[in-house]
Amino acid sequence: MSPEKKRNKKQNRTIMRTAILLLLIAAIGYTIYNSVTAGDVEVLKVGDQAPDFTLTDLSGETHKLSEYEGQGVFLNFWGTWCEPCIREMPAMSNQYDVYEEQGVQILAVNIAQSNFEVETFARQYGLDFPIVIDRDKSVMTAYNIRPLPTTMLVNPEGKIERIVTGEMTEEDIAGYMEEIKPE
Repeated sequence: MSPEKKRNKKQNRTIMRTAILLLLIAAIGYTIYNSVTAGDVEVLKVGDQAPDFTLTDLSGETHKLSEYEGQGVFLNFWGTWCEPCIREMPAMSNQYDVYEEQGVQILAVNIAQSNFEVETFARQYGLDFPIVIDRDKSVMTAYNIRPLPTTMLVNPEGKIERIVTGEMTEEDIAGYMEEIKPE
């Protein structure tokens, strides 16, 4: 092998090693940044005051959580692509028909999907409870929502009564609505 080829090969190897080193440094920096800023979002727990928010439903009406004071709020975070969400929606609708007159409201918070997707889904499953869209994910962030579905049970005083992650059965939903029903 000629000296020039050896030099080129060595130079190429040095460039490749430098690129890999820079990628590793960037990855470590990103990890450190994420772990430092992750603490900025306060994790909600049972007994905390539910953060207030205002979102718009599919009809253009605004829903402000604090306006539901005195009622229980079944605050469900979901997406149309989420299989467990799809399975629990009809059960939520059935229980809403039972508990709405008893002072329990459902606010289904869709995570940043289009009106078309959400309207099509609601029509397909005959959903009649308020569905709002968290377009910029600010409510999702305020509530520190990770897996979907996640449901926050908010009691009539506006405090978080229970946090439920994952799919719920119709019996679960009925029991949870009973928990937050006004006295």
